[in-house]
Amino acid sequence: MDAAKRARLEAQGWSVGSAADFLALTPEEAALVEMKVALSDALRRRSATLPQSDVAKNVHASVRPVLAGEGDGAGVSLEWLIRALLAVGATPQEIGTLIARTAR
Repeated sequence: MDAAKRARLEAQGWSVGSAADFLALTPEEAALVEMKVALSDALRRRSATLPQSDVAKNVHASVRPVLAGEGDGAGVSLEWLIRALLAVGATPQEIGTLIARTAR
């Protein structure tokens, strides 16, 4: 959000902040959420051309966790997201890069 818009909203009495501020997340919790979102986005992009049943078969899971993993990642673990990404062809280096980007 640009500074002018932020100033306008604050002048009207709005509180402007991040999701982490709103949810009162610790820095560690916010980092975990950002990692899960980044990995979920990557899984969604990598598996976009594959049927969800194929992704589920590769990950040895039902379709439901695949749907959760391709969503916001809230319902699945980091381990599951990493296994799913590896199953659809991501390399450990690509996954590491995704996680490292969230630390900035």
